[in-house]
Amino acid sequence: MGSHRRLAPSGFDRGAGAAVGFLSVAATALCAVPAASAPYDDTRAEVDRLYEQAEKATEAYNEADERADELREEAGTARDRIARQQQRINSMRESLGSLAGAQYRSGGLDPSLALLLSDDPEDYLDRASRLDRVTARQAGELKNLQDAMRELAQDREEAAGKLRELEKSRRTVAVHKKSVERKLATARRLLNSLPEAERAAYDRASRSGRGDLPYLGNATAASGRGAAAVAAARSVVGRPYVWGANGPSGFDCSGLTQWSYAQAGVSLPRTSQAQRYAGRQVPLSEARPGDLVVYRDDASHVGMYMGNGQVIHAPYPGAPVRYDPVGMMPVSSVTRV
Repeated sequence: MGSHRRLAPSGFDRGAGAAVGFLSVAATALCAVPAASAPYDDTRAEVDRLYEQAEKATEAYNEADERADELREEAGTARDRIARQQQRINSMRESLGSLAGAQYRSGGLDPSLALLLSDDPEDYLDRASRLDRVTARQAGELKNLQDAMRELAQDREEAAGKLRELEKSRRTVAVHKKSVERKLATARRLLNSLPEAERAAYDRASRSGRGDLPYLGNATAASGRGAAAVAAARSVVGRPYVWGANGPSGFDCSGLTQWSYAQAGVSLPRTSQAQRYAGRQVPLSEARPGDLVVYRDDASHVGMYMGNGQVIHAPYPGAPVRYDPVGMMPVSSVTRV
């Protein structure tokens, strides 16, 4: 998705594409919609601009959503660890309770086991060293309990931190979602306001390629996984563009490449910026089927090279997964997975 018209050639920029840049871009407010009297070219250019902004916001949304998924998994792991630790503490308390019961039946409760009547074993241990009747066994068991409770407190604090970060990530996702929806809705209204002939011209322009690219023959994939990813991408040509989606019923640009490689047993990152570094970068002149073609200096769009100068990609809403010239917009890098 994004702008596919009248874009100047661009060289490879291997240093660009850090994800942090997209969070601020995604929150940028929409510029004013051109007046109804504006020329059709201006309206089409505005649609291009809005699609490009929406694509950046979509990638920021994907990144935040992926982080939220990671945090949910980490929080779940922390909860499981806390539950196991609590069981361990309960068992240790039961063991000390049995010892206390035996001492009581034999003539009195050792002061060192007053722990069982208190909710603060650490405070008790600070005083226990002054008691002569603390046996080596009792001291060892109490020390183990103290260590276990400290570890449990640390685990609980870590889990609480994960949950706070998760809630923050959820709010970020919601902000990006609203930004994308606003931009896409405005772009769609503008495009629908054009006469049919102008809408057709816009679609033709979005498929145009540059004439200054190196010759790209119909080479074979560089690996078996690349060939499998190519076959997967070809199988979903015609599926709709759905922002934030990674298949199989709909895709955004990085969702398509991620899903295609998943069918080949390869796990790619969720965003085009991260996919840029998911393998070895090669010159465009050496591109082979299955290579990821990343566009714009900010790496906000990605497609899969198919050979013979063509890519398959998910362009933008209303334009399904399709073949287009590899030079439809400035190429920033080519990555071989």
